[in-house]
Amino acid sequence: MYVHKEEMMRKHLRQRGITDRAVLNAMWEVDRSLFVPDDLKDQTYNDSALPIGMNQTISQPFIVAYMAQALRLSPEEVVLEVGTGCGYNAAVLSRIVSHVYSVEVIEWLVRVAAVNLNKAGIQNVSTRLGDGYLGWPEAAPFDAIVLTAAPPVIPEPLMYQLKIGGRLLAPVGTNLQRLFMLVRVKENYFDQRELIPVKFVPMTGEAQRRH
Repeated sequence: MYVHKEEMMRKHLRQRGITDRAVLNAMWEVDRSLFVPDDLKDQTYNDSALPIGMNQTISQPFIVAYMAQALRLSPEEVVLEVGTGCGYNAAVLSRIVSHVYSVEVIEWLVRVAAVNLNKAGIQNVSTRLGDGYLGWPEAAPFDAIVLTAAPPVIPEPLMYQLKIGGRLLAPVGTNLQRLFMLVRVKENYFDQRELIPVKFVPMTGEAQRRH
């Protein structure tokens, strides 16, 4: 069923609790069709994850908006994204914050994301090929970190790339996944709480080797 962008905004975002004005503006500004494969363009604004190849997906609009809202982002902040994918989530975040650093472990997706972000005219996203478990130490510390793939547990290197007061949002688990928010309260003290059940592709690489 074809869904118009206006319907997505009303039915799948506002009516489901997305109220942050910056998030809603970003979801409106970013053209999701630029990040969706050609044969799925008619499903661009459906509230569902869509396959982009090699068992990878573009996240459903509600989850992208929900995660951005949960992070309570500010315009001056710098964010690390672990799992660039096709670039859509980074594109949305880029409309809210100062800069997004995004790490992707799959080489062809790094190229796909670069093309998509360029088509969308987005210039405040830096991407690179690498294992997201290790983060992006040279650009740390970050105001916020968001994972778009699920590790068995939150990677410790990422926790220590947060500023004091920084937030990390991650889907965690294997078969049953939960979205967790972790806040770095002090140098070696973190507060953690569970938000909602989610379903993401598993985080690969070091995250799997460690557990």
